[in-house]
This record gives sequence, structure tokens and C-alpha cells, in this order.
Amino acid sequence: MILVTGATGNAGGEVVQALVRAGRPVRALVRGPAGLPVEEAVGDLNEPDSLAPALDGVRGVFLLPGYRDMPGLLAAMRRAGVERVVLLSSPAAVAADTRNAISEFMIRSETAVRESGLAWTFLRPNAFMSNALRWLPQLREGDIVKDAFGDVPLASTDPYDIAAVAVRALLDRGHEGQAYPLSGPERLLPAERLAVLAEVLDRDLRFHALTDEEARADMAGRIPEEYVHAFFSFYSDGTLDESQIHPTVEKVTGRPPRTFKQWAEAHAGDFR
Repeated sequence: MILVTGATGNAGGEVVQALVRAGRPVRALVRGPAGLPVEEAVGDLNEPDSLAPALDGVRGVFLLPGYRDMPGLLAAMRRAGVERVVLLSSPAAVAADTRNAISEFMIRSETAVRESGLAWTFLRPNAFMSNALRWLPQLREGDIVKDAFGDVPLASTDPYDIAAVAVRALLDRGHEGQAYPLSGPERLLPAERLAVLAEVLDRDLRFHALTDEEARADMAGRIPEEYVHAFFSFYSDGTLDESQIHPTVEKVTGRPPRTFKQWAEAHAGDFR
């Protein structure tokens, strides 16, 4: 049995579906009933003692980072008989500025997994292609999308590919002790991603790059201040380079990573 945390999220949801397609038993950890087409277990990852029923019979875990007591959480998994963990981490764990809030919790999470005594694999994907879904409220109102960091190209990653690599690391030997950087096959600016989305949706969409001052004001109140500082460190100061294209997806899965157009076509219904 494999336990998937974050099973209703972009990456975790894709891991659940990939395991189902592979015909493997999977259990989705949720805070409350989610109606997923797999066995569900309720638990709180910030409360390791609450996870005993969810961990019963589990040998592999797809784990999100940043919980309150990562060492305690990993210890509970080991006591329950878990053998391997695939941690969804980030390039922030090895960014030039590792003092900011995002890097800090990624590093803390990776350290806890390394020291757990379990077999582990880290996945460090560039920004998710699914982050484009945050444009939905603007697209419902009109054809102009305003966003930050308009001059920063990203080789963003399709969560479908993250899941494909995660499943191989969970099911196959040879991935233990590996930290895999993941990316898509192309570098695109936000305006270029929007142009691809416009083509797929057959809409005349236009991108407006926010100034740093406008971006800070836009983020204020809806994103914790320490994370706003982290984003500006990464993308304005350039301490994180997510424009790098990595061969990992093809090496691990045997097929090339999906393009942003493929992601947009698969999720066009979300924008309509």
C-alpha cells in the first residue's frame, strides 16, 4: 500500500491517478471525505499520533514538505513499517539564498527525511505549470492578465510529470538517495505562457507585467509576508534559477516531459 499526502492537490492528485493507472493499491490522506476513487484515510500530518490508521499496511509514502514536526512524522512512519518516502521538495532547498522562509522549510523537511532511516528520494521540480490556474479570476473578468515577475523565464513542470517520476521512485529500485531536479522542456516568460493558453482557448489574451511595487501590493494580505520576501529574493534578486531545463523526466520515465501547451490542452476545461 502507498499513502499519498496532499491527495487533492495538483501534484498529489496526479500521483493518486498515476498509481491507479499502474494498478497499485493507493490510500489518499485527506482531512475530511474528498470522494476520491481510491481508499481514503483521515489524518493530520501536523499531529503524527493521528496517523496510525492511515499508515496501517503502508510501505511507501508520497510526502509533502513543511509540517510542524517532520522528525516526529517520519518516526511515526518508520514505526508503522514504512520503507520508503518520496518527498516533494523544491529547488529552493539549494537556492543561492537559503535563509528565506521557503528555503528554510524545504531544507528542514529534506533534513528530517535524510535522518529518518527510511529509503528516500527528493523531487525538486521547477514552478508548476498549474500555477497558471491562479489567473482564473482575472480570465473570468476579461482578457487581460496582470502578474508579477514578467521578465523571469521559467522551465515550469507539469504535475503530471512530477507524478510519473514519483511513481517510479515509489515502485522501482534504484532511486534511493537521489535528489531529482525536474522541469518542462522549454523556457517561457509569463506572457509566452499566456499566449499559449490564448491559442488553446481561442481567446485574445494580453499580459500586463506588474511592477515590483504593484506586485508587493497585490500579494499583501493574501500571502504571508515572509513568503513575499522569499519570492522577491528568488525572482527579483535572482537567487533561484528555474529557467534550467533538466533531462530527469525522460531519464526516469522513458518519455519527454510535457510542454505547457500539452498542460493547457489537458486543463482547458478548467478555464471555461
